[in-house]
Amino acid sequence: MALGRNYPRLFAAGTVSNLGDGIGLVAYPWLASAVTRNPVLIALVAVAQRLPWLLFTLPAGVITDRVDRRRIMMTANGARAVLTSLVALAVLWRGGELPGPDELDDVISTEWVLYGCVLVATMLLGVGEVLYDNSAQTFMPGIVSNDHLEKANGRLWASETAANQFLGPPLGSLMLAAGFALPFVVDAGSFALSAALIMTIAATPPVATAVARQPWKTELREGVRWLWHHELLRPMAVILGLLNGLGAVTFAVFVLFAQDILDTSTTEFAALTMAGAIGGILAGWTASMVSKRLGSGPSLWLTLVGGAATSAVIGLVSNVPTVAAMFAIYSFLAVLWNVITVSLRQSIIPDHLLGRVNSVYRFFAWGMIPIGSLVGGLIVAITDAVAGRELALRMPWFIAAGGQLAVFVYAAPRLTTGRMDSARAAATIGD
Repeated sequence: MALGRNYPRLFAAGTVSNLGDGIGLVAYPWLASAVTRNPVLIALVAVAQRLPWLLFTLPAGVITDRVDRRRIMMTANGARAVLTSLVALAVLWRGGELPGPDELDDVISTEWVLYGCVLVATMLLGVGEVLYDNSAQTFMPGIVSNDHLEKANGRLWASETAANQFLGPPLGSLMLAAGFALPFVVDAGSFALSAALIMTIAATPPVATAVARQPWKTELREGVRWLWHHELLRPMAVILGLLNGLGAVTFAVFVLFAQDILDTSTTEFAALTMAGAIGGILAGWTASMVSKRLGSGPSLWLTLVGGAATSAVIGLVSNVPTVAAMFAIYSFLAVLWNVITVSLRQSIIPDHLLGRVNSVYRFFAWGMIPIGSLVGGLIVAITDAVAGRELALRMPWFIAAGGQLAVFVYAAPRLTTGRMDSARAAATIGD
């Protein structure tokens, strides 16, 4: 087949683990909101999950270029299976049931032990995610030709989005009703199955050995230097970092926005995620066509302007259907950005540097998420103290909308179709 015989196995492994992640999308926020109503404490859970992208991404890149990438993916998902099992045991230790949000105090509940377990577990799960995701993106060019990367990435994201946001959340809400520990048990099983599927990949591309191994810091500096001197990838990394930071400002306490402003149940909360999945699935199957029709540059501009518009609308409204529609559009645009930019990186970064340069790029791009999450919680807490709860929960969306428009002004002259085509051509000549 055009995408290679190993691609379906990687496809299946990513889909299965994302089904578990989709269940966790409902389970973890609901668990945190059942423990505390404090927006800063809830935001800290999101910070803990994404902090490894700031602290561990750079060394993960060196590991990816030194160690067999297939083995890294198996180990990371195996470890995540164990950690998620421990979260399930912690919930079972509590008795498998937690109080509803309306039964809790304004500051923090007496479930501080469980909160601490969740905080530590989410941070360690984030470490596993950094290793798995960086290895999987670095692994893809070794099993799929450059001509088919956009198609392969688009299909994979469509499937992962369907599992993560369309199937997982409603399953998670049903499992929460059946027993609070059940979603975490199933999530652990999904990671274990994903690791087993990766093990079935028979032939793996070897880690590049064309360049002699250097000391750890030397190899890391090489990756940083390559990205920083690249005229296209450097601003692209900065732009994505700003976008992810602004997105984290809104989603760090989104569970409170959904509960207090939209008045959602667990099922309605899952439905919002499912609406986003619809947009992501459509983008996964059509992103390469949109990119060819509009051009890579205008397609990326569309994601920036559209993101600002959807954020503003969500901040203004109070009904679930409108927010769901905005989520669908937002997710479509986010996946469109990812398909174009990840495929570009995979095609222009030399293989022996791919793990390190990819990790440096994601350090800028994803390292802003824990910072944005903390800022989001502080914005809500401060605004709540001076202007009331409703405006406080809407304020992150307004700030994100204004920030995304400012990013568009910076990005438009730097992310053009001509620049991206030139980068691909230069990489081909270099090969």
